[in-house]
Amino acid sequence: MGVYIHWPFCAAKCPYCDFNSHVRGAFDQKEWADAYVKSLEYYAELLPDKQVVSIFFGGGTPSLMAPETVQVMIDAVQRLWVCVNDIEITLEANPTSVEIGKFKAFKEAGITRISLGVQALNDKDLAFLGREHSVDEAFKAIDIAGECFERYSFDLIYGRPDQTLQDWEAELTRGLSYARGHMSLYQLTIERNTPFYMQYNRGAFSIPDDVKGAEFYHLTQDIMEGAGMPAYEVSNHAQEGQECRHNLVYWHMADYIGVGAGAHGRFMNALDGNIDKFASRDHSAPEIWLKRVQEKGYGAHEFEKLSANDRFVEALMMGLRLRDGVSIMRCEALSGLTFDRVIDSEKLQTVCNAGWAHVTGHQIHLTREGVLRLNALIPFILK
Repeated sequence: MGVYIHWPFCAAKCPYCDFNSHVRGAFDQKEWADAYVKSLEYYAELLPDKQVVSIFFGGGTPSLMAPETVQVMIDAVQRLWVCVNDIEITLEANPTSVEIGKFKAFKEAGITRISLGVQALNDKDLAFLGREHSVDEAFKAIDIAGECFERYSFDLIYGRPDQTLQDWEAELTRGLSYARGHMSLYQLTIERNTPFYMQYNRGAFSIPDDVKGAEFYHLTQDIMEGAGMPAYEVSNHAQEGQECRHNLVYWHMADYIGVGAGAHGRFMNALDGNIDKFASRDHSAPEIWLKRVQEKGYGAHEFEKLSANDRFVEALMMGLRLRDGVSIMRCEALSGLTFDRVIDSEKLQTVCNAGWAHVTGHQIHLTREGVLRLNALIPFILK
């Protein structure tokens, strides 16, 4: 089982971000830490026999937490569940000077892997993206992460306004010289309910169209494959053995719990006497989440029991994001449904004939061109 801990607070809200993040002033970290522990204890009573393979601190900006707060949560997980000896414990961090100074303390608290939100390697675009660090600070953060942790990753966003393919090739090549086995590379998308959404629709800036976006994607794959870090998932690239284990929990449809405002979870349990897969969703407003946990012991809305069809489709969607694809037999095992009951075989063959997917034995995986059409292909092949 994976444990996701969502820290919803940021120093500033980035204009492209649609995650559940909130800007707040000072607050009582002990009060919040106590609430997280209380929520973890609730899930430990509900799911006592799970073995934890990973903990992931996401956000928001979890590196704004005091290292002592992080340690309290890690200690709680290790007290409440059996954990594997080589548990992966990742913390997302921004490369500002304040957060960099905590890296050694985060390691002492139990963090084994840092994921840095670098996003761009020129100061003009960092300002456009609303980031509070400079390129120099980003490289300093990567260097210090390398000194403190055996494993680290950093994110870059491409397809930015006015960025050319040549610009991106040079930037990504420069980034690779600082990488240690893992990078996350995201094409800029315009999400609703963000400042970028309003600015984009006013014509304040433009981003590559679908054709140019595909060229950016193919260039990215060419460079990363040439560097020995192919995509093991749509946006995540790694040398063999350096994949983020926690994210693989999601994509392989294993159990995970989500704790914190807006966090989601998926887990098997016999809440109604039958073993079923349930979806959890914590309240998104931080202060309401905190009050609920203090009063009831947990901050989640009523759990949703996933139907057999939901389980099949989720397994298909998540698995097709992976380079290795999705196992037909696993989709059937997770759902109890046969493949032919959910998938239109003729339409799947049409997709394969177009060169967008391959079926090998019991495995379906997408080609590069298929990945570019992922969101459209899944509803197309469903009955």
